[in-house]
Amino acid sequence: MSEGYLAIARKWRPLTLEEIAGQSHVTRTLGNALKSGRIHHAFLFTGARGVGKTTAARAFARSLNCARGPSLAPCGECGPCREIPLGNCTDVIEIDAASNNSVNDVRELRDGVRYVPSVARFKVYIIDEVHMLSTSAFNALLKTLEEPPPHVKFIFATTEVQKIPETILSRVQRFDFKRIPQAVVVERLRLICDAEKVNVSDTALRMVARAGEGSMRDSQSLLDQVISFGGDSPTDQAVADILGLVDRRVLHDMLGGVLEGDAPRCLDAIAAVYDGGYEIAQFTGELLELIRDTALVAMAPRAHKHMDIPVEERERLAELARGLPPEQLARTFHVLLEVHDQVARSARPRAVLEMAVARLVSIRPAEPLSGLVDRLAELERRLRGAPLAPVARPQAREPQSSPEDERRG
Repeated sequence: MSEGYLAIARKWRPLTLEEIAGQSHVTRTLGNALKSGRIHHAFLFTGARGVGKTTAARAFARSLNCARGPSLAPCGECGPCREIPLGNCTDVIEIDAASNNSVNDVRELRDGVRYVPSVARFKVYIIDEVHMLSTSAFNALLKTLEEPPPHVKFIFATTEVQKIPETILSRVQRFDFKRIPQAVVVERLRLICDAEKVNVSDTALRMVARAGEGSMRDSQSLLDQVISFGGDSPTDQAVADILGLVDRRVLHDMLGGVLEGDAPRCLDAIAAVYDGGYEIAQFTGELLELIRDTALVAMAPRAHKHMDIPVEERERLAELARGLPPEQLARTFHVLLEVHDQVARSARPRAVLEMAVARLVSIRPAEPLSGLVDRLAELERRLRGAPLAPVARPQAREPQSSPEDERRG
């Protein structure tokens, strides 16, 4: 990696609220506040890692302090617009609560709040991982948070909102950031690849987005890893190997073997996973997701909006699910869920999964209760109409003489 190289996650970090992907419910509300001038003094951004909380905080601080604002679309030319993304603005203070969590740290913050901003319109305090503050630190922050000077804004970010005291929550406007849909992540990764002149397929980008698990930052970091190891034209297989993902063909072979009762096919798939160096627990986890998608296809053919898989794979699952009742897929899912937990805890995961194949391939649709009731009723009618069979009485056995009786006789 050359000197001065900037990671993709940093290079492509959004600078404005409008550029943030997958969080329109947050950016729209903040944009309306900027337009109307009804801007609260304290905000709480909560959600999973890598979904845009800190990025939104910086973008909002930029919108607040733009020389031509407050504006949803900052000019990008004034001092605050140029300095805030670089972290050089003296009036936008970012604090990591994980390492500055004592009451003394909050007292220093409280002392600094009294001074007016030097160059910007507002002094903005962005406190990341705010749930790490101690109880004493939260208590010291209460009064300032409730009645701050008009030139101060607070933006808190956290991944564990349940750890924040109710006294703090009642004094802030809360915004919940969602996990970013896979399609939105793929769209942003495609934009980045086109700009970086990286030739990669949509299938590979979906693999990257799936591994990112709804985090834009994690997905971009994984894309950086793929480009570093795979070059400007990484193949789908290379991407799967770099990310440690199981080949989808092996997953489909295993699923087909389970649903069709083909044990040798299942054992071949397990051997391919083991020989390829993949984690057995990861394999069973991905197989769970594949069974879930198959069940959705069987229950509701139009359930594609709930599945993050390409059209061709969805059609393949529909073909596999044809004729299978949803309850069989549900039973298969629950059995595999139990097996997955056993595999994750076992020191011999391959043996556990191989022995579970006998259970998985023997799952068949349960007979409806109404059918059992009909069969019992028919059996009862037959028994009532049939003549009673004579009861065989046991014959009395003649007493046997003992050797002593014979001597007496």
